[in-house]
Amino acid sequence: MVKATVIGAAGGIGQPLSLLLKQNTLITDLALYDVVNSPGVAADISHINTPSVVKGYLPPDGGLEKALKGADIVVIPAGVPRKPGMTRDDLFNINASIVRDIAVGIAAHAPKAFVLVISNPVNSTVPICAEVLKKKGVYDPKRLFGVTTLDVVRASTFVAEAAGQPTDSLKFKIPVIGGHSGVTIVPLLSQTSPSVSLDQSTVESLTNRIQFGGDEVVKAKDGAGSATLSMAFAGARFASAVLEAASGKGSSQPEYAYVDLTSESGGKEVASAIGASPAYFSVPVTLGPNGVEKIHGLGKVNDYEQGLIKKAVEDLDGNISKGVSFVESSKL
Repeated sequence: MVKATVIGAAGGIGQPLSLLLKQNTLITDLALYDVVNSPGVAADISHINTPSVVKGYLPPDGGLEKALKGADIVVIPAGVPRKPGMTRDDLFNINASIVRDIAVGIAAHAPKAFVLVISNPVNSTVPICAEVLKKKGVYDPKRLFGVTTLDVVRASTFVAEAAGQPTDSLKFKIPVIGGHSGVTIVPLLSQTSPSVSLDQSTVESLTNRIQFGGDEVVKAKDGAGSATLSMAFAGARFASAVLEAASGKGSSQPEYAYVDLTSESGGKEVASAIGASPAYFSVPVTLGPNGVEKIHGLGKVNDYEQGLIKKAVEDLDGNISKGVSFVESSKL
């Protein structure tokens, strides 16, 4: 029996994410929570003939507690979306409070759950979750993840297009490390598998497109939203990887996620390789029954990529400190 909870289930990411999770046969209990409309979303997808029983919850009558109680995995797309001209950091003041309060609920009602944070800015909201869980005495760094899978998905798609093989995007594997916002996103295009020949101009253009791919969607939607469908796909994909690993059927291939580098000893090697020690970094991880089983090294990084990493770390330090400071100044 596996219970999955989506917090923010009625939103632009939450609805398609809930739909995709309903199709996951590992899930037997799917709890959908939001401040509005979640019972309607639950009723809609409950008609799909897959194993999970779906229930929707609202804030009244202890809805958050009921949604979280007994959860094995909690996925958090809650918050306001980006609008034209907004960066992920512009979202901080609103989404920080939302994520803090959700983390308080998780600490009380699902302290052993895997927690997958999608709410932006991920570089700051993951530290917010961690600090709340620490203050409540239930923090397990192996079970907290910032979902950066969309950056990996975009990299595969864009590199396949650049290689003239757009229908073969699934075969391209590109490590994407760092964070989940602008220059903190670092695609290691030199490690593309299968290898492709790209001149430096193309490398720089692709790097920029992967870093700021979300802006394409915001612009194309003309103010009507941000990257919701692709993010839902990426979130569901990572959630599936976590659940498969928890069931003992995980892949030997690493996943990429924004995690606490102290969660596994390999984090020290990563910190040494990048010449810095940010508390959180998106790295290749092997998932196991308890979450992060192993943090892998970054492989051979060229001079251009080292420069990207340096810029990423500079931004990440500020992003992380902002999240930590927010919780320190909060009354929990």
